Amino acid sequence: MAHFDTEYQRLEASYSDSPPGEENLLVHVPEGAKSQWHHIENLDLFFQRVYNLHQKNGFTCMLLGEIFELVQLLFVVGFTVFLANCVDYDILFANKFVNHTDSSKVTLPDAFLPVDVCSARIRDNAFVIFVLIISGIFWLHRLVKFIYNICCYWEIRSFYTNALKMTMSELPYVTWQEVQARIVEIQKEHQICIHKKELSELDIYHRILRFKNYMVAMVNKSLLPMRFRPPLLGEVVFYTRGLKYNFELIFFWGPGSLFGNEWSLKTEYKKGGNRQELADRLASRILWIGIANLLLCPVILVWQILYAFFSYTEVIKREPGSLGARCWSLYGRCYLRHFNELDHELMSRLSKGYKPSSKYMNCFLSPLLTVVAKNVAFFAGSLLAVLIALTIYDEDVLAVEHVLSSITLLGVCVTVCRSFIPDKHMVFCPEQLLRVILAHIHYMPDHWQGNAHRYETRDQFSQLFQYKAVFILEELISPVVTPFILIFSLRRKSLEIIDFFRNFTVEVVGVGDTCSFAQMDIRQHGHPAWMSAGKTEASIYQQAEDGKTELSLMHFAITNPQWQPPQETTHFISQLKEKVHREVGGASGDVLNSISTSEPRSLVANLLGGPTTLGSVHFGRDCSLTNQGVAGLGEGVSALRSLSPVSSSLHLRGSMSTAHRAVGHASSVSRTMGGSGTDARTVSSGSSVWEGQMTSMVLSEYASTEMSIHALYMHECHKQQSRGDLSRHTWHRQESDDSSDSMVDEVRSDARTHLRNFPRSQTFPSAAPSPSAIPTSASVAGSSGTGHEGATFQRGGHQQYGGSGSTGYLGAGGRVVRSARVPMGGWAEDGQAAPRLHTPVPEEGSEDEVAPHIHRVT
Repeated sequence: MAHFDTEYQRLEASYSDSPPGEENLLVHVPEGAKSQWHHIENLDLFFQRVYNLHQKNGFTCMLLGEIFELVQLLFVVGFTVFLANCVDYDILFANKFVNHTDSSKVTLPDAFLPVDVCSARIRDNAFVIFVLIISGIFWLHRLVKFIYNICCYWEIRSFYTNALKMTMSELPYVTWQEVQARIVEIQKEHQICIHKKELSELDIYHRILRFKNYMVAMVNKSLLPMRFRPPLLGEVVFYTRGLKYNFELIFFWGPGSLFGNEWSLKTEYKKGGNRQELADRLASRILWIGIANLLLCPVILVWQILYAFFSYTEVIKREPGSLGARCWSLYGRCYLRHFNELDHELMSRLSKGYKPSSKYMNCFLSPLLTVVAKNVAFFAGSLLAVLIALTIYDEDVLAVEHVLSSITLLGVCVTVCRSFIPDKHMVFCPEQLLRVILAHIHYMPDHWQGNAHRYETRDQFSQLFQYKAVFILEELISPVVTPFILIFSLRRKSLEIIDFFRNFTVEVVGVGDTCSFAQMDIRQHGHPAWMSAGKTEASIYQQAEDGKTELSLMHFAITNPQWQPPQETTHFISQLKEKVHREVGGASGDVLNSISTSEPRSLVANLLGGPTTLGSVHFGRDCSLTNQGVAGLGEGVSALRSLSPVSSSLHLRGSMSTAHRAVGHASSVSRTMGGSGTDARTVSSGSSVWEGQMTSMVLSEYASTEMSIHALYMHECHKQQSRGDLSRHTWHRQESDDSSDSMVDEVRSDARTHLRNFPRSQTFPSAAPSPSAIPTSASVAGSSGTGHEGATFQRGGHQQYGGSGSTGYLGAGGRVVRSARVPMGGWAEDGQAAPRLHTPVPEEGSEDEVAPHIHRVT
């Protein structure tokens, strides 16, 4: 990896969560005034437990869940050992005759072996003894952890009750935003954090998501996960829970990890002089952890198989088609996650995108497979009908050997075949579905737009939205594959990992070491192609891919309206909201009139209640949408309205009057709480449970819809800019995209005609430049830039992250751009590129022995 030379930085209250002059404040509280919650030493764990208790709906639910997990582990191990050693299957299958004095009927206890025989068989089986010992040690570890967690969560319960003034019974009906607002408020009284007078929403998010932000950034820069090309399967992204656990063990909290504690990166990893030595140490640690995984592979594999058997067998029997259902993959959840996005916020977005994603994937059912499935279903259904008719005529038919099994298998076969038969009323509209998906998931490769009908797009989307059966299979083989990934793949990236943590770690006063991408600083990590042109100083190495910085910033600002960002960030947010308001809302009778206010009446009433008229909006050269582009945006908004749960619930009540009353109540609450600094979105309880839930639902849907519109707008601006430049985004084109060149020529020759006649993609026409328009290589002279308040960043040329085959060249206006053929995730390795050579870094000499440079960002 070409090395990007920068120093570990310290940010002193970079956001306005500390008043001026209080950046280095250490609050002194008189001894008698100290509360129970004054100066909590490990705020990371504290805020994580506060969040977990809220998500688990209170102390009682959390306690029962922990107890049942312990019981479940005992049950799986004990029941498996019993079935393997204490059952006489010859008697159970009637292969052995049993003499009875009182009855000739065989009972279930007759198949159980005596206790002494069962114990002898267990003692004689060395493998069973080994499994029991390992399971016992693991269960005792879980028991100790359970007791410790109960003590800790009892303290968190006391914090909710005494400090936040919330009871456990009302916790399921309280939103996290309200809990967070109260935490920010009581900081002034209890001084939970003594390093600053006030806490901000971003501080709390940093504490809860410190390590997850690093993982999101590593996925965004394609440092993780691992990609493979097995024969006949094409490119495969392998990312399982076991592999994720090992990544976190290596990087964050395991023995010899990069972090000394929950909030601080070890000092030696903050300096660049000994990077090669640190990389060798990390590679050695990865090797030993991989060997440990290899040794424990049999035990873990047996556990995975047993757990999957007990978890999914009943579900498969009850709903055989469930294996044909889809779910968001772990890689998809990490790739689609914004910086500083909590688990419930992510799952809410992905859940809203589940239905259109399923419909989109169902558009690609194979016609050949459909014909086969129809005929197999006919034959299996015919046999099933005959067997059912015979059992109705005479139930003794069930006593015939294998009849009941045949009925069950034939039923499963019919159900599975029906899952491959498309609905005859289904309309093939992949482009429109992909726009609706984009509105919810917020991230999408450029080369998908206009190519939604192609199997290449389907295959890549399936990496994010995979079959449930594939998810289960990957988890089953994970114990076997994980050791080899660690030993042969991750070790080779040890130097890149060391450089990543040093270059993208900053210290924030009162928070500790955080991922610099999580600061959502447009100036440091913005991308010029995502509305950050002229506002960012980031080099190619520093830029977050796919608009991650800009989209994450907008999502956090909309989710936390009381957050006070720095001046440059505030200007970016207000400018973007103004553009959306002007370009979209101006032509629709103030559809988005409430974007900049706390009252969501206009947005909810118009978007969720009535049709939009966006057809007359025009966009210019400054990333403004054309009227055809806005028509596509309007279709996305209409689709959002049709899929909106709020809209559905309101229509069930007969009219929009209920919505207006609920929104009116929300508006009054907003006005009432305006003086106290609490936003209306943090209120989830009204004069009744229903009224509070309705208000919370409308406000939550308002924020979600607002973000969806901003995401569509930003993608459209990005697309318009990409069409006008020779540069292109890293996802615009791949080698397998054979038709993109001809499509580009066609679109460029007659773009307006195609837009007028509703082409394959009205909103997102293909804009990938032809190969002749893309330089194969270019030399870019090194440059240096001076950051804010004297923070200097050295940019010695354009660096390639992970040895990818990307090339840089000078675009219009002398701006440096790049082109690359990479898979999903931005930066990646080119299989035919030259071997990766790490650029040597000169020793820092005496500077390596002094304290890190301190840069103030106010």
